Amino acid sequence: MPKQKVYVTRARVPEAIELLRTLFDVEVWPDNTPPPKNVLLEQAAVNDAMMTEVDDVIDESILESGKGKLKIIANRGVGYNNIDLNAATACDVIITNTPGILAEACADMTFALILSIARKVTFGDRAIRNGKWTVFDQVPYLGTDVHGKKLGIIGLGDIGEKVIKRSIGFEMDVFYHSRTSKPEIEEKYRITRMGFNDILATCDYVSLHVPLSSETENMISSKQLSMMKKESFLINMSRGPTVNLDDLNAALESGQIAGAAIDVTDPEPVPVDHPIVNNENIVITPHIGSASKATFTAMGIAAANNVVAALKGKDIPSPVN
Repeated sequence: MPKQKVYVTRARVPEAIELLRTLFDVEVWPDNTPPPKNVLLEQAAVNDAMMTEVDDVIDESILESGKGKLKIIANRGVGYNNIDLNAATACDVIITNTPGILAEACADMTFALILSIARKVTFGDRAIRNGKWTVFDQVPYLGTDVHGKKLGIIGLGDIGEKVIKRSIGFEMDVFYHSRTSKPEIEEKYRITRMGFNDILATCDYVSLHVPLSSETENMISSKQLSMMKKESFLINMSRGPTVNLDDLNAALESGQIAGAAIDVTDPEPVPVDHPIVNNENIVITPHIGSASKATFTAMGIAAANNVVAALKGKDIPSPVN
């Protein structure tokens, strides 16, 4: 009996691919860029499963191509905005993600961004590399304290809670905004729930940790930025479209806010000719919040385990439809 077939859209997690190869006939897209649509259409039609990355666009036509053959698409990521979920359900294709793995790594990265923008870490690094550090003078590198400041968290899920744990060592006053109250977390960490606009107006650091949805898309634009204190910083560890990049750049150029540190942009990658790239008051990282080696690998293994479960008729660890 021929083995079931699995198509993997990137060779990024060898451990996951080897796991799949012990059970299935596996083909891997050889390039580091997403497979073109015509390839995805062809592969959906002949494979029992696909393991995808969050920048692989899986639309209705691809899902229709796999109808009757394709059983599962296992996305290696928490988000699945790249997949037409309604079309997948209509085509009887199971969609899975990899939750509960990246929170610690993303919380670490959140504080890396906070410290980097507050204490001008990357600014100083660039100055040295560009030959601008020619005399011992700290004035150009005067930053902002993190300890004892007010931290506002927008979206209190797993990542947000772990950011709170890290803030304790910095003796920060923490406020949060969430659709629902979290009394147990409030009591555990002595934090305060606050309205969205109130957080913008009062906190020194505003950190975004929300999923992308119609409600959160463009949730930070010129109006919201104008509510923030001139000494405050915006941190985005959620999704690129939650922040209007042009409005953010305008706020930085005008001094409306002191700075920003973002791990995500819209679009991604951010165009090198976008004016925000040359703004000295922002730190931009290339969507690497979960990119510790251990976390990256664990997410790949989790995606592979979703495939194994689906094709072997077992309970699927993390279905989303």
